[in-house]
Amino acid sequence: MAQTLNRGELMNKPTDVFADAEAVARYAEGPPRLVPGFADLQRMARLLLAERAPANARVLVVGAGGGLELKAFAENHADWEFDGVDPSAEMLKLAKGTLGSLMSRVHLHEGYIDVAPEGPFDAASCLLTLHFVTPEERLRTVREIRRRLKPGAPLVVAHLSFPQSEPERALWLSRYVSFAISSGVDPVSASNARTAIAAHLPILSPEQDEAILRDAGFSDVSLFYSGFTFRGWVGCG
Repeated sequence: MAQTLNRGELMNKPTDVFADAEAVARYAEGPPRLVPGFADLQRMARLLLAERAPANARVLVVGAGGGLELKAFAENHADWEFDGVDPSAEMLKLAKGTLGSLMSRVHLHEGYIDVAPEGPFDAASCLLTLHFVTPEERLRTVREIRRRLKPGAPLVVAHLSFPQSEPERALWLSRYVSFAISSGVDPVSASNARTAIAAHLPILSPEQDEAILRDAGFSDVSLFYSGFTFRGWVGCG
């Protein structure tokens, strides 16, 4: 999922960057500058989860490193408990610092979806994560999330997703750069981020992303968020 820690850094060598303690410490500066309406995206995500989740819900958060959505969810739902999964030890360390006293309701797990508890969970989220994952692994990840959910439980996802045929792809990448620069990102860094995204991320079209959710067994799949190059969906397991 160009700022002090910019998407260009993450996209070039995501594993290296997420293991870099100094770079990870700057991570929280990034999403609000690169993801249109980032705070509202988090707010919409928790509202969609709360539509079906009980007051004492157990929630699975995939890609939990940094702790931003965990904090947003926990602050607004005092009786929710969470399991957060992320492959980066440094990002999980950052999450602990971000959450502070809220950690009393959070269990963090280092690794990919396979290290997540079996549940069953009342709800799940995966924000700004799946665009790092190949289509095959993306489908497997979403299936494994669904397998851990109670029947009818909601999943909210959001990530980079835009048309992948030319010239539309190039146009949307240029819009990504324009938004980053308008948010105060250095133009050179923004351009480097575009190059890295284009070269290294397995981004899918919105139609492909929605099909993956359906193929994984989710029903009532609906688009709830569209912010330039980012899209978000909600579905029920």
